[in-house]
Amino acid sequence: MEEYDRLGQDQFLAEHGFGRATAYLLIYGGRSYDSKAILGVAFKLATGIRLSSQDFSGGIYGAARVLRKLGFEVRNVRDPAGQE
Repeated sequence: MEEYDRLGQDQFLAEHGFGRATAYLLIYGGRSYDSKAILGVAFKLATGIRLSSQDFSGGIYGAARVLRKLGFEVRNVRDPAGQE
């Protein structure tokens, strides 16, 4: 998230090969982040293995679910009432 903040959304996403989130945003420190991109980059930093955006989903059964299990807040901006 520090790199995302430093580079800005567009450059971060371009450098790591991810697109903008269409539904699920990671909320941290009062800021919002593209959840799938953050998880993908975190995985690379932790394991050294680069995942492309096609390697996993971003929805409730993908990045959003993993991040929630790790204790992060993830909001469904497409359906704020449902949150799933």
